[in-house]
Amino acid sequence: MNEKNLPDFGNTELAFRHLSDKDLGRGRLLFELLSRPWLVAVGSFMAKLALAIRFPISWAVKPTVYAQFCGGEHIAESEATIAMLYKHNVRTILDYSAEGVDSEKELDITCSEILKTVEAASEDPRHAFAVFKPSGLSTNGLLAKDKSKFSQTDQEAWSRVERRVRSICAATAEAGGRVLIDAEETWLQDAIDELAEDMMSDFNRETAVVYTTVQLYRHDRLDYLKDLATRAEESGFIVGIKLVRGAYMEKERERADRKGYPSPIQIDKKHTDADFDSALSFCLDNLDKVHLFAGSHNEISNLSLCEMMSDRGIENNDPRITFSQLLGMSDPITFNLAAHGYNVAKYVPYGPIREAMPYLIRRAKENSSVEGQTTRELTLIRKEVARRSQSISN
Repeated sequence: MNEKNLPDFGNTELAFRHLSDKDLGRGRLLFELLSRPWLVAVGSFMAKLALAIRFPISWAVKPTVYAQFCGGEHIAESEATIAMLYKHNVRTILDYSAEGVDSEKELDITCSEILKTVEAASEDPRHAFAVFKPSGLSTNGLLAKDKSKFSQTDQEAWSRVERRVRSICAATAEAGGRVLIDAEETWLQDAIDELAEDMMSDFNRETAVVYTTVQLYRHDRLDYLKDLATRAEESGFIVGIKLVRGAYMEKERERADRKGYPSPIQIDKKHTDADFDSALSFCLDNLDKVHLFAGSHNEISNLSLCEMMSDRGIENNDPRITFSQLLGMSDPITFNLAAHGYNVAKYVPYGPIREAMPYLIRRAKENSSVEGQTTRELTLIRKEVARRSQSISN
């Protein structure tokens, strides 16, 4: 605690009070494994092989890594997680985690499932947002293609993509909710930016219903955010913005090098952090026209946002600002923010285990590659285990 009454992210008693000793032990084991990149690489390879040959893996995955990072195989099975989070003043963002679909039938099924999450959130205060990945509603090839070079078949497919996106945004607006459009790789993002801006222009006239995502590990995104806010003001709509650092750095650099174009990624983490903080500040200084969703597992960034709000006299529970982290990660941030009255939500992925495996593999790789992330998670979990042991002995 401090003079500004900011959250203490080192308070493990508060951070992990929602976890049983068994659940805490599972988390410790998983993060110990994730701290070994070679083991993550081997495990990811074996998981992909098992999927390819359709080897049954549910028995090993569901009580371990799936239980840590996913709510359930369907919405009803996620109910216990939703209720637990809300008991501790944390709201849910149901995230249908199936990835890599590309047939029109599969894209329609994904759209229908996302609409179910919108319906589940309707008039239920335990839910904060709906969310979707545009690559779940369109093939990557179509997103990457120059729109000026569309064939008639391409245009028909794109019209179906637009209808899917619009159906989700319209249903969300009708339900009085909010929806996040997640970001993708740079070669897919231009089409997504165009779609997202169209949806914001249509549905964000009174408040932010539709939120687009800006990845600040791209060196052009701070300027994009500022330009978007200017266009929104001129056109009379409110920007909903989700700020993240980003998740495709290695892939982006490798592709830029292979294809011989300048890397779109910041030269180092310091520049990413600086742009992230600048983007937070810009949003807070323009809350009348930019509503903020801060998606970060970085303690310093979350604390900085709390301090910026305090310095500007912005209430902790201002409805235009939401903090968020992923289920199974950064609980010391999430639950300490919630205890101090901030609006905070957890992404709660769900879906059949086999369909969720690509998501889980990506989660594992990101945890092992982000410098200090797994170490910090493990340190705080061990601290809480030791505290509970000491409490019992006393």
